[in-house]
Amino acid sequence: MATSSQNSKHIVYETLPSAEGLRFALIVSRWNSEITDRLFEGAHQILQQQHAKQIDRIDVPGSFELVYASRVAMEKNYDAVIAIGNVIRGETSHFEYVCQGVTNGIQQLNAMGTVPVIFCVLTDDTIAQSRARSGGSLGNKGEEAAVAAIQMAHF
Repeated sequence: MATSSQNSKHIVYETLPSAEGLRFALIVSRWNSEITDRLFEGAHQILQQQHAKQIDRIDVPGSFELVYASRVAMEKNYDAVIAIGNVIRGETSHFEYVCQGVTNGIQQLNAMGTVPVIFCVLTDDTIAQSRARSGGSLGNKGEEAAVAAIQMAHF
């Protein structure tokens, strides 16, 4: 497992840069909300702890819609955007199409834009894996996304 040796528990919070004066948009997929809400809470907690000026939550129906909403948020003078989603493998190839589309879309936004868009989309085989990565035994990837957002906003 790629993340078994690295999780949000390794973050040294005292060394994080301040988010004071920075504005963040957290785009949250409502699909698999048990997981995405936990990722949001992890990210929100870190941003608050680091004194972000503004943290806006923008809900979208599913992970595929994260790309469009992130692009719109980029135009609203945020310092960073975090795209939060969760796709769990099913019995069809839908998983691969959604994962590839979201990944490519967010990559393109980063290549063309002036505002960093942080990829916080869990792409797991099972709900148990998603739970482990959203506040379970492997930490909370939302926290890691917030750390990346703060660092990239200062970039």
